[in-house]
Amino acid sequence: MKIIELENYDALSRAAADQIISALEKNKSALICAATGNSPTGTYGLLKNHFDLHPELFSDLRIIKLDEWGGLPLDDPSTCESYLVKHLTGPLQITAGRYISFQSNPEDPARECDRIQRELSLAGPIDLCILGLGVNGHLALNEPGAFLVAGPHKAELSETSLMHPMIERKGGKPSFGLTLGMADILRSACILFLVSGSKKKDILSDLMNRQISTSLPASFLWLHPNVVCLIDRNVRL
Repeated sequence: MKIIELENYDALSRAAADQIISALEKNKSALICAATGNSPTGTYGLLKNHFDLHPELFSDLRIIKLDEWGGLPLDDPSTCESYLVKHLTGPLQITAGRYISFQSNPEDPARECDRIQRELSLAGPIDLCILGLGVNGHLALNEPGAFLVAGPHKAELSETSLMHPMIERKGGKPSFGLTLGMADILRSACILFLVSGSKKKDILSDLMNRQISTSLPASFLWLHPNVVCLIDRNVRL
């Protein structure tokens, strides 16, 4: 894991946006896995600024949604879908044919996960996976536990995840999660791992011990050969 500490959140966002733009300059049809939450928001805003100047760079970009809060209407303000429409897929004009997305309230979650697996198998593997660090060490909605799941799956949400700001401040409470699995993430050609937010200090310290455990899913990133970890140095203060 290549670890880069940045002066503040704005510097982190700029460094992350530069990484993504560089990836697109090498491969305009890259499949990018998009996380949601506070950590990538600044990055997505900078991508929109670049899109306004160079829309052709984004014309073939493909997006796959990393995870989703389950049991909510898709247009609920808490969903990852609403976040991405506001911050990424909408501003970058990502068409339906270039977007793979979990439905938030499927009749059969297992079947929905099978659909995502099929679409990813056809479109993937992921070229660049954007991740944030959960307060409890989760990656996407791969929660700490006795084991981790390889592929897309329905996840039982931890109490920590149910306190996530996305759902604390806006719409309804999800009853489960839908998420790409650890194998899907680790098959990515490159992983861009963004760590920001004052509540991440303790779990970041645990991660830096480099001990790999299912009780800290993010620790599995130590096994990947191409992870760029951008850290807002204020997390360490």
